[in-house]
Amino acid sequence: MKKITAILIVSLALFSCKEAKKENPKTSTLAYNEKSNPTTTEIDTVLVRKHLYTLSSDEMAGRKPGTEGIEKAAKYIENEFKRIGLKTFKDLPSYRQNFDYNDIKMFNVLGVLEGKSKKDEFVIVSAHYDHLGVKKSGKGDRIYNGANDDASGVVGVLALAEYFAKQNNNERSILFVTFTAEEMGLIGSKHFGKDIDASKFVAGINLELIGKEPKTGPKTAWLTGFDRSNFGKIIQKNLKGSGYQLFPDPYVKFNLFFRSDNASLAKLGVPSHTFSTTQIDIDPDYHKVSDEAETLDVGILTETVKAVAKGTTSIINGIDTPTRVIIE
Repeated sequence: MKKITAILIVSLALFSCKEAKKENPKTSTLAYNEKSNPTTTEIDTVLVRKHLYTLSSDEMAGRKPGTEGIEKAAKYIENEFKRIGLKTFKDLPSYRQNFDYNDIKMFNVLGVLEGKSKKDEFVIVSAHYDHLGVKKSGKGDRIYNGANDDASGVVGVLALAEYFAKQNNNERSILFVTFTAEEMGLIGSKHFGKDIDASKFVAGINLELIGKEPKTGPKTAWLTGFDRSNFGKIIQKNLKGSGYQLFPDPYVKFNLFFRSDNASLAKLGVPSHTFSTTQIDIDPDYHKVSDEAETLDVGILTETVKAVAKGTTSIINGIDTPTRVIIE
């Protein structure tokens, strides 16, 4: 009888431990704090949500260049780069690449995860963190929060920086960049392109509007300029068997390959393309004050970032090198 009682006590104790662990608020998906510790094999959905709601909040006031809002966004990104442990790029004294444009002080925000055996070869992961600011007049909501365009892309950059830093096995260096003034004509990425040796950049993936389901269906995305290099085919190969699919850009008539920051690098020969999920031809929130975090699907955003991580792995690990991009 004593033996049976002892076994019951041990069993109950083990069950109680499991239940306590299950209900531990520190691991809850409803909140994120600095003690949250996602595994190296996952993109943390809770952190994805935190980044999205912070960067597209009213406090950022539409993230227009030259405003306090974009300064707050830049500081947030810098703090995340520092927390993750990224290094500064080249001889920059900080994560900021400062420059002036039309009497506006501007800054791209850059962080480097140094590679192992091929640290002089770079893969760039980018998105633009600026948006349209605030309407000058009108009633009701006047803030262009830019949740999908392009806080979603910046979320991807931050989540991928965290993921690859925890993996700690990238053979090539990864340069994580959030560009400014994309909405003003790719100003930030053009400035960045003036100061690099393009031959050292083996690939670039730009993230733009990745928080909604595309016309190609669930667990899919599309890539601009698909036929201009074999970058997209490499991603397709890496995604095989994952349940996620990548398709060529379905909006060829919109000439999207040249309308986002990838174009600034592509014109230098870098196989740089934009990864997106949004049905831009019918999206009701594009460049509207209604582009808020609540209109996005955090699950889709998270799955998209996971697909980028898996799809680019062979390039980041130095196994595949995309062909140089064709510009005609």
